[in-house]
Amino acid sequence: MLIDNLFLYEKGTIEEFNRPSSKLYYFFDFDDRSADVNMDFQHFHRFYEIHLLLDKEASHIIEGTLYKQTLFDLVLLPPFKLHKSQYEKGPAVKRLVINFRLPEESHAELAKEQQEILSVFFSPVPIYRFERSIQEQLAAHLNAIFHLLRNSSGVSAKLLQLHLEFQQFLLCIYNNRNQNIYNQTTTDSLTAKIYSITSYIHIHYSEDLSLESLAREFFISTYYLSHQFKAITGFTITTYIQMTRVRNAQQMLLNGDRKITEIATACGFNSFSQFNRVFHKFCGVSPSQMRTAAENKTYEEHRSIPIITPS
Repeated sequence: MLIDNLFLYEKGTIEEFNRPSSKLYYFFDFDDRSADVNMDFQHFHRFYEIHLLLDKEASHIIEGTLYKQTLFDLVLLPPFKLHKSQYEKGPAVKRLVINFRLPEESHAELAKEQQEILSVFFSPVPIYRFERSIQEQLAAHLNAIFHLLRNSSGVSAKLLQLHLEFQQFLLCIYNNRNQNIYNQTTTDSLTAKIYSITSYIHIHYSEDLSLESLAREFFISTYYLSHQFKAITGFTITTYIQMTRVRNAQQMLLNGDRKITEIATACGFNSFSQFNRVFHKFCGVSPSQMRTAAENKTYEEHRSIPIITPS
């Protein structure tokens, strides 16, 4: 079926090319989601991700900031970016999710240009909304990919064709990046206030944060902040701070070789024993066990790194 006479879509169309740990990796998922599958907390991947909304309304929370989306908005997420999609109660929302990893180009100039194209994933505002003419260009590339996915037999060099078409899709976004017309839709003032606080936590998680310090920073009473924060986010202030710190610690453990004691300090934990205790509470393993698992490629096959949310 055609969505608004533009993007091809058929629920359940899904295909994966190679493994997430491969140098060249693609995963396409045409499906729908509803409020009952909303994740509790933000997660990250070790590859790039694109969300294309094929319905009227949804939201994305990225590093604690709430972004409202409308039909055909694109969310571009680089590796290790904390995020979660959020859907309202009601009918399921159609969307396309693309996970990918591109091999590093051997030619220096091509490698430089590939990184330039991927720079759209690192924009301060990671949502792209385009006028109809640009949407049509993007749809042409994605619809060609859809046909490749739906015609699995009798297609020669299928992965190569898909790869080249997807490169053209990325190039189209890059070439039109300055035509982005996305404007953050304001929510009610209370929700906006709470999400300004979650965003602040994501920026300042390495510092000494508490209910009292945040209440002072945002000129809110501790009682009111505590109550409204839990009502809107589903978490207490303390739990949200701890989970943000643990998520960032996971990123550092899986992406680099910093000493675990240094990671504990960098993520705002007062002591190494506190870091171990809180990390194990949310992850079910110690920081050293997660690093060992990463070195053994245990986590490479996961699309998201596990975290245990409190009941």
